[in-house]
This record gives sequence, structure tokens and C-alpha cells, in this order.
Amino acid sequence: MSDVRSQILEELTAIEQEEGVRILYACESGSRAWGFPSRDSDYDVRFIYIRPVEWYFIGMGKAGRHRAADQR
Repeated sequence: MSDVRSQILEELTAIEQEEGVRILYACESGSRAWGFPSRDSDYDVRFIYIRPVEWYFIGMGKAGRHRAADQR
């Protein structure tokens, strides 16, 4: 595994731990992904993540949480 790939994976893991999320998918984007990097191109990574289910119900109150649970 390349040093850059290892560093990116370490950064993604750190984001998961620091932000309390789970990264579902990550991909390279930008000039490198399109095959047009220059010598000084950086590495652009986009990702899709989810938070713990409780996070999505903050501020709904008890009744809102029960309605949401019933809709599963």
C-alpha cells in the first residue's frame, strides 16, 4: 500500500473517531480522479458517512422519537 493511501486511510479513521461517524464510502476526486494531476496536485477525497441513529432524533422530543421508531 502506498504511503499516500495509508495516510488517507489514517485520516479517514481519525475523522470517524473524532466526529463519531462511520464512513460508508470514500473515493478520490479532483484532478487525480480525472487522470489530469499536475506535479503539485493534492489528494481530494469525498466520502459518505452516517452518524449514530440517536443523532438524527435530537430535538424531536419523546413523542417524535416514538413516531420515528414506529415507522421503521
